Amino acid sequence: MTDLPNPPSACPVCSQELLTTRLTCPSCHTEISGTFCQCRYCQLSGEDRSTLEVFLRSRGNMRDVQSHLGVSYPTARQRFNDLLGRLGLDEPVIGPEQVMQDLAAGRISVDEAQELLNAQRD
Repeated sequence: MTDLPNPPSACPVCSQELLTTRLTCPSCHTEISGTFCQCRYCQLSGEDRSTLEVFLRSRGNMRDVQSHLGVSYPTARQRFNDLLGRLGLDEPVIGPEQVMQDLAAGRISVDEAQELLNAQRD
């Protein structure tokens, strides 16, 4: 079933969110009609779903996300925060204390810590 395209999430005419009104079993062809909301994860772009999958497979290791995206640690973290925002799961911007803890724990380099701290000033 993964070969099927994802349904559109917005109306091509007015851009409003679309609702699912029919479900079909590919095996026995049973159809269920009604009004169903769409899964928020299904509405993500392929790139966002891939990033989320890397995050989950790596058990939350942002270094793996960074490597997958081919960007710096702060950029990977920002892109992941943007993804959370698109899912409605915004988290607060990391504060200087967290940056310093990440630096002390060796999760980020001095340059990455500086980049994160500078981004907070902007």
